[in-house]
Amino acid sequence: MTAKIALSVNFRSALDIAGVSLHADLSGALFWEEQQLLVVSDLHLEKGSSFAARGTLLPPYDTAATLGRLASVIARHDPRTVIALGDSFHDRNAHDRLSDGDRNVIGSLQTRRDWIWISGNHDPAIPSELGGVVASEVAIGPITFRHEPTGAVGEIAGHLHPKARVSARGRSMERRCFAADGERAVMPAFGAYAGGLSIRDEAFARIFASSFTAHLLGDRRVHSIAAARCY
Repeated sequence: MTAKIALSVNFRSALDIAGVSLHADLSGALFWEEQQLLVVSDLHLEKGSSFAARGTLLPPYDTAATLGRLASVIARHDPRTVIALGDSFHDRNAHDRLSDGDRNVIGSLQTRRDWIWISGNHDPAIPSELGGVVASEVAIGPITFRHEPTGAVGEIAGHLHPKARVSARGRSMERRCFAADGERAVMPAFGAYAGGLSIRDEAFARIFASSFTAHLLGDRRVHSIAAARCY
């Protein structure tokens, strides 16, 4: 008989920003338990169809995959409020290309909870027919949620799609990550087809005045590693 070894999964890791205790979810979402608030960033829905329209063919399943992952994390935390932190749609017309099934999924995820779309550079005008409310930014206590990071204290933003590469035991691994220094954070992109920007890029140096930490999304837990150790 072959013994089976069960590998435990730790879906969330502590992440403190401006004195507020948050949880970095393994999916790339952020959960504020006290407020029953779930935050996701850069869904980039319909990126596949956007590329196809320009002649670059990608499998047209990114929206369904992204919404499926979002449904899972919502089921795990059952938030009272969801904030989608900008670039939820890959372009200004992406919402017109949603299938009826994907529209229904979005509607079901909004049931019994408040839903806030933060406008991003890819989707500055989100139609009301998708439900929820649209805002340029949202402030709750000492935390401000916006799409593009400014480096302000208490800011949680997206836009940059942070990723980090590390070496361990002779192997190299590159993963999406949260970038944070205790005063501000940049969230990883949640979308299935969303790319990433290395945390060693100058864009992050302009946001974080000193050292910061990369919270990498691993296979079974979030790994917190000093950005200076990443490459």
